[in-house]
Amino acid sequence: MKQSGFIILLLFAFALMVSGSARVAAPDELIDQLSPLKPFIGKTWKGELKGSAPDKPMIDVSHWERTLNGRAVRVLHSVNNGEYGGESIITWDPNKKSLVYFYFTTAGFYTTGVMTIDGNKFISHEIVTGNRQGITEVKSISEILPDGRLSVGAQYSQGGKWVEGHQVIYVEAPGAEVIFK
Repeated sequence: MKQSGFIILLLFAFALMVSGSARVAAPDELIDQLSPLKPFIGKTWKGELKGSAPDKPMIDVSHWERTLNGRAVRVLHSVNNGEYGGESIITWDPNKKSLVYFYFTTAGFYTTGVMTIDGNKFISHEIVTGNRQGITEVKSISEILPDGRLSVGAQYSQGGKWVEGHQVIYVEAPGAEVIFK
């Protein structure tokens, strides 16, 4: 009886695959809407936040990976070996006809955002929930530079005013690790 149930389950799975209702994606495949992010997949990036003190630099490490059978991209990052960090999930929202993302942090706040792609630039706008410094929105532009580095600059809405946020130039760093405490 157990074996026949297993065989029926296998036949059902096969029927779904053949009918197109279920599709097994290749390990590096992304849905079309996420394809501009493919050059980041499997890579680790490292950068020093502009304005950090020379005696105590603020180093950010991020790692990008394919997840959810290619229907999303996951980005993990940590600053100074886990002093701060976060995790983002980027996916396609068919209702908004846009890339959307959710970012959760070790500081206890989270954001929801929308990302548009313009050539080699990724333009993001996010709404912040629960930030203790009063930041309610973030706008950022990430750009792939001609030499392959990644430039990220942000502005924050804080206290009803837009202020300059973080700026980082990242380089690929295959040996770097994202660390959470």
